[in-house]
Amino acid sequence: MIRIPLCRLDEIPQVGARGFTVPTASGPLDLFVVRFDGLLRAYVNRCPHRGTPLDWEPDQFLDPDTGEIVCATHGARFQPADGACLGGPCRGRGLEPVAVELEAGTIWYREPPP
Repeated sequence: MIRIPLCRLDEIPQVGARGFTVPTASGPLDLFVVRFDGLLRAYVNRCPHRGTPLDWEPDQFLDPDTGEIVCATHGARFQPADGACLGGPCRGRGLEPVAVELEAGTIWYREPPP
């Protein structure tokens, strides 16, 4: 199992997100980690509708009013807890989850076995 440290938990606001690029066996992977309601989730930084990055500026993934993940390209909205599409042209398609774990205050990316 390959593990890569991403950042310290306290580097992401209580309700916030941060993007990363990690090396994998199949090439670089753009992902982001979302922190909300005491939970930590990570997703591939790619809209399931267009394939474009979700952030409109570095580390800007969330609607500041609702806390939902928003696609910068066309405004599709996703639920932070499971990446499910809440509205927009992504209907029926959600975000691709990425395995991360928290250990001793550090968030780690965990590459799945081949």
